[in-house]
Amino acid sequence: MLEQDSYSKGDMNKEKLAAEEQVEAQNQEVKNEEGAANNEEKTTEQATEEEPAEELSVEEQLKAESQELKEKYLRLYSEFENYRRRTSKERLELIKTASEDVLKDLIPVVDDFERAIKAEEKDAGGDQTLEGSLLIYNKLLKVLEAKGLTAMEDLIGKPFDADNQEAITQIPAPSEDMKGKVIDVVEKGYKLGDKVVRFAKVVIGS
Repeated sequence: MLEQDSYSKGDMNKEKLAAEEQVEAQNQEVKNEEGAANNEEKTTEQATEEEPAEELSVEEQLKAESQELKEKYLRLYSEFENYRRRTSKERLELIKTASEDVLKDLIPVVDDFERAIKAEEKDAGGDQTLEGSLLIYNKLLKVLEAKGLTAMEDLIGKPFDADNQEAITQIPAPSEDMKGKVIDVVEKGYKLGDKVVRFAKVVIGS
């Protein structure tokens, strides 16, 4: 009877230990699962916390916007300066072109004056008329020169210049040193500043 009771108590202790071990193992498994879940949650939180670090701070954003606005201002200022220079140049060219047309129209009047003066010089009794014509002629030349219109003078004996002169014919040169040079001027040439407004019509030696 005692042996049977002793055996029953031993079995009960073993079963109790086994049950406790099983409970402890289950508790450890739960703890492991909770630890894994916590680690995953922490990793997610760290990733979430690290993301804002990649974004620009407010100060950096303001600096970037300020730099962008500055570049836009410089581009607009440069474009405006180019526009202002271009319009100023166009305005000056327009004024110059308008005066050029008027001055070119006056050149034939100067030619007529010169022909009239030559005719009056041949008339022995026209000294007073010649004096009046020369006075008006010289006054007209001064006005034209003040506007920038100048005649090409002293061309005879100089080498032919295709940039300023137009050869209407060639004749045998009176001497070797006159070959390729201006022998006679049929019609005067005129310049407005540095621009040729009428080419001189010349005869050159060959």
